[in-house]
Amino acid sequence: MRENPVKRRLDAGEIVFGTMVMEFATPAVARITAAAGAEFTLFDLEHTAYGIEHMRNVLAAARAADTVPLLRVPDAAYDLIARGLDAGALGVMVPVVESADEARLVAESARFPPVGRRGFGLLRDEWEPEGVTATIEKANAETLVIVQIESAAGLEAVDEIAAVDGVDVLWIGHFDLTASLGIAGDFAHPRYHESIDRVLAAGARAGKPVGMVCNTVQEGVALVERGFRILAYAIDVYLYEDAVRAGLDGLRTSLAGRGT
Repeated sequence: MRENPVKRRLDAGEIVFGTMVMEFATPAVARITAAAGAEFTLFDLEHTAYGIEHMRNVLAAARAADTVPLLRVPDAAYDLIARGLDAGALGVMVPVVESADEARLVAESARFPPVGRRGFGLLRDEWEPEGVTATIEKANAETLVIVQIESAAGLEAVDEIAAVDGVDVLWIGHFDLTASLGIAGDFAHPRYHESIDRVLAAGARAGKPVGMVCNTVQEGVALVERGFRILAYAIDVYLYEDAVRAGLDGLRTSLAGRGT
């Protein structure tokens, strides 16, 4: 069973940086994100057309790379969570968690008995030499459970959600949160910033780190200074678009006036 250095670092109070993949989920992408220094690579199944069959190959390749593969599943359902972990993810993210009961379902679905209810279906090459009991204990210890706070209902219940045993990280879905609050996309609105502070405070009270996606270095630095401890630096499709635009703009600017 592979170790999860992201979980170890978070447990030690450290800050962790990774990235998110939505469009370019290929078996090679984790080697690329690892080479770029991403401590984790978060693959998305909520807003993509990929299925678990495709992700099985992607996650298998990712487990061999020097980055921790995480999977955002579409919903808080046992089969989605357990199958995602069986497919090779070392942690799961679940969107729109809105109550302690839902958070408890997520945490229990991600871990084996006696602390959870995940069925044992690990491949033999993932077993610990000491046998099934040791394998279960190691898997439970290495699995990272991330719940997303991205609705008014989730915000209202955030202290109860954060207090659930087995929830490791609170993650703010900022676009959906603003939409749910009636201020869609207004990240300067006082109510949005009050909501951020509320999640950070709940995480601090429960001893749970809070995470989010950041789109720029400056934004990421500001989030860390505010108290965030796990950040995904941008999303693959936006990074690619920005890089291509910067290169093409640079070429055109450099060659302007040369008659080319």
